[in-house]
Amino acid sequence: MRRKTDNEIKQQVLRELKWDSRIGWAQIGVDVRDGVVALTGVVSSFAKKSAAQHAAHRIAGVLDVANDIEVRPDALIARTDADIARGIRQVLEWDALVSDERIKSTVSGGWVTLEGDVDCWRERQDAEHAVTRLVGVIGVTNMLTIKPGEFAVEALRDEIECALERRVDREAERLRIELHDGTVELFGRVHSWQEKRAVIGAISHSPGVQRVNDHVRIDPYF
Repeated sequence: MRRKTDNEIKQQVLRELKWDSRIGWAQIGVDVRDGVVALTGVVSSFAKKSAAQHAAHRIAGVLDVANDIEVRPDALIARTDADIARGIRQVLEWDALVSDERIKSTVSGGWVTLEGDVDCWRERQDAEHAVTRLVGVIGVTNMLTIKPGEFAVEALRDEIECALERRVDREAERLRIELHDGTVELFGRVHSWQEKRAVIGAISHSPGVQRVNDHVRIDPYF
């Protein structure tokens, strides 16, 4: 695969932002240095900020994304912290994949902090995703912990490796997994952000995983 120049990556990121109808692309600035994309500007919701980040990651050759986009909700659809808190409670209660009774939220100036415990890493991610699209939310701090459980280290490692083989095929051969007291340390290289997401997604369902420290590098050219 030919190595792209920073300008080529920049132009492709801009086209991707324009193509994605969820994003107010005209208000977003893009700078690329050594394959690292910096996003700046102002959008009206945290959901749009996240969508812009995902759009940049979809471009082959992008190694990392620094998302410095500011969220400034539209005054015409502004929500108070109390409105947002009620919306969070409702969306968690209606989400069949989230244990809402074990999760509490705090909202301050539109910034949401999630606290409590869940059974697995996947539930932690699902709870965060459930609130990111709410109007008025400008950011999320996820402090949810994973409920401790008993597991055999070698059995858990085997389960994770099998899941990686099912989800990302050959990528599993280039990854190293270390387990310490429920924390997964993941090392290696993948070709793209999509492959990296598939790796983390495979691990997120594993019972007994309380934390994932991701040391995986994106290298499109190896």
